[in-house]
Amino acid sequence: MTAPTKPTQNTPGTAPGTAPGTAPGETLHTPVIAWFDAHARDLPWRRPDAGPWGVMVSEFMLQQTPVNRVLPVYEQWLARWPRPADLAKEAPGEAVRAWGRLGYPRRALRLHGAAVAITERHGGDVPAEHAQLLALPGIGEYTAAAVASFAYGQRHAVLDTNVRRVFARAVTGVQYPPNATTAAERKLARALLPESERTASRWAAASMELGALVCTAKNETCHRCPIAAQCAWRLAGKPEHAGPPRKGQTYAGTDRQVRGKLLAVLREALAPVPQATLDRVWDEPVQRARALDGLVSDGLVEPLPGGLYRLPLT
Repeated sequence: MTAPTKPTQNTPGTAPGTAPGTAPGETLHTPVIAWFDAHARDLPWRRPDAGPWGVMVSEFMLQQTPVNRVLPVYEQWLARWPRPADLAKEAPGEAVRAWGRLGYPRRALRLHGAAVAITERHGGDVPAEHAQLLALPGIGEYTAAAVASFAYGQRHAVLDTNVRRVFARAVTGVQYPPNATTAAERKLARALLPESERTASRWAAASMELGALVCTAKNETCHRCPIAAQCAWRLAGKPEHAGPPRKGQTYAGTDRQVRGKLLAVLREALAPVPQATLDRVWDEPVQRARALDGLVSDGLVEPLPGGLYRLPLT
């Protein structure tokens, strides 16, 4: 049996087999972007008419939520609130109600807060400057870079889970990236950025799509990958993950599930809901009370006198 081919040693940020003097990432950019041009999904937030607000809404919704669940909610959201000022005029509880069952509903409150700030600070237009995006409530390093790149075509390292996995395999030679983004990953992502702004923004979208469709977490399809021939992990024989155990996501029986059930009742209600109605949602009283207290603490539920609860109005 032939031993797996060992990848050529490279300086950080270069793909295996890269010729000396070649710019970091240069051998990756062209095939990945060409693959993206041929195979990218037609998603509404990628269309020109989506605008920066459409891109921002999609980025909030897509965090830890698959595309197929986001699509119908995204369409309804943009039809109701086509501009940040439209959302800012509504009570934050309406954002939570419209969020439906996307999960992690604090994202709805953060998006509402960002819409208010955009309306107050930027005349209702999503700012183009990375620093201004980062200063908005609910906007972190990833979202600011993603909006600046995808909405405004700027040159930023956009590191989501899919991109991190592609870089880990293609360049670093390991099956999975660390559980949390590291300084080394950020340095690698910056080293791989094309110099041209337009190419950099395409590279960000293309490498993300590659991770979502081909270089997936469980069932990578290397025969469809445009950079399989230079992938460090494949060339090393696809060694098994040797880092800390990967975190699995559980839902059934957790506080998250109870919170979701409580919120579902409040989303459907047109008037404040009595405690007795919420008590019927979950049999275990201690966990139910903990989940409800957490929703109140997070600003997702507003308690009223007389043991009543509603989605927040302020």
